[in-house]
Amino acid sequence: MSDIPVQVLATDAAIDLVRKLHAKYGELMFHQSGGCCDGSSPMCYPRGEFLVGDSDVQLGTVDGEPFYMSKSQFEYWKHTQLTLDVVPGRGGMFSLDGPEGLRFLIRSRVFTDEEIRALRDAGRI
Repeated sequence: MSDIPVQVLATDAAIDLVRKLHAKYGELMFHQSGGCCDGSSPMCYPRGEFLVGDSDVQLGTVDGEPFYMSKSQFEYWKHTQLTLDVVPGRGGMFSLDGPEGLRFLIRSRVFTDEEIRALRDAGRI
């Protein structure tokens, strides 16, 4: 396998909401919460309003918006492909999806052995 698997994907519904939020707030960013106040939820912020640092890993982008996760949580999730989706309900109280009547959530699947090898070879895990 020569292609490196994508570590974060998004459903069409998630991309629609991302675009709506981008139109309202400008550039965005995502951070996969580690389970504090809002549980383990993907949180959406105006870009730069959530500080990321050496303890965070950028998994990829969702419609051009960066998606991060803490290194400690990444160690648990690194063998899975994440898919950002939306469902009806209230999002995290600090996340921009909160007032929209929808909330972001993560679905996941375990990478195949071949995909894991490709990610390791590329230094992604």
